[in-house]
Amino acid sequence: MGRREFRAAAVVAALMAVAALLVAWTHHLPVRDPDGASLPTWFRLPTIVGSAILLDVLARWALLRRRPGPDGRPSLLTVARERWTRDQLAFTVSGLLTWYVAYVAFRNLKSYVPFVTDRLADPALARFDHAMWLGHDPAVVLHHVLGTGVANWVCAAVYLIWIGLVPASLAIALVWTRRSTAGAWYVTAISVDWMLGAALYYAVPSLGPTYARPEWFASLPHTPNTSVRDALLADRVQVLSGPWDTHAVQTIAAFASLHVAVMVTICLMTEVMRLPRAVRVAAWTFLALTVLATVYLGWHYVADVLAGFAVGTAAFVIAAVATGNPLQRRERPWTFRGALDLAPVAAAPVPASHDDDPDAVGSRG
Repeated sequence: MGRREFRAAAVVAALMAVAALLVAWTHHLPVRDPDGASLPTWFRLPTIVGSAILLDVLARWALLRRRPGPDGRPSLLTVARERWTRDQLAFTVSGLLTWYVAYVAFRNLKSYVPFVTDRLADPALARFDHAMWLGHDPAVVLHHVLGTGVANWVCAAVYLIWIGLVPASLAIALVWTRRSTAGAWYVTAISVDWMLGAALYYAVPSLGPTYARPEWFASLPHTPNTSVRDALLADRVQVLSGPWDTHAVQTIAAFASLHVAVMVTICLMTEVMRLPRAVRVAAWTFLALTVLATVYLGWHYVADVLAGFAVGTAAFVIAAVATGNPLQRRERPWTFRGALDLAPVAAAPVPASHDDDPDAVGSRG
């Protein structure tokens, strides 16, 4: 809360944590580390960010070694000290902590949904899709049009790649934007995505077509996506059978699609930051593939996808206002050179200047 960049993200994390604790206390449910059964998030996320920091320092050191400045070639330690000041480290750790609290609260809130209500909106969502597709079911149509071979594997790959996308993008936002309000904007926006998504899980509880209408997907050959689907169902059964007897959390909830919501937020951020054209095209392409995969594989209804677009856009705007970022494209495009801050490094560590613009990508913080 002491760092102005993450005050809004800290408020979101605190609200979600309080909500999770209240639901857990009211319904006598445990609070779990959502990834504790495999690799704990408290270990996985710092490892990812630490690896990004190491890559950041090594890349800059290697480039500066090729183009030495007036003081000669800087040592790796000199680059690390100049690049990673106490202020920059505080920025990165603060962003990581606020996001982690929001993430843990979100996963627990999602797990509690079937204990709070036994109502399911799947029939209504299926009817909405049926009407929108002129009397047809979207997933069945996609299976007939695209087939169940190559398309099935491509969609499975897209859906699984997304799982690693969020922690990777978090590392980029906290490491390579150099204590910018844009990095705080992104971290806050993702936290808002979780908060809005959790609220909708309770407002419109649902399972998704792959669980509500499994016969639609029986013809799909087995892929890693099939294993994930079965594992999530097994976790749900374990949690419902005895929430205190397992370390698993149940993560089945369809409305809204946060896969789509997060990708919308990412795409909007790439546009406002004026990232390289190739990055922006890749982001929008992956969003389109995510939309296709999430319906093809039955994780979500088309209604969930539309809600995901609304959530992702709302999170982007809310976070912009909360972090004081104008809703307009940056005047200067992002560059790899700017991100690495390739000004020559002195032989001895130079403390960061307080006159540097904290919003400029590549500033020393």
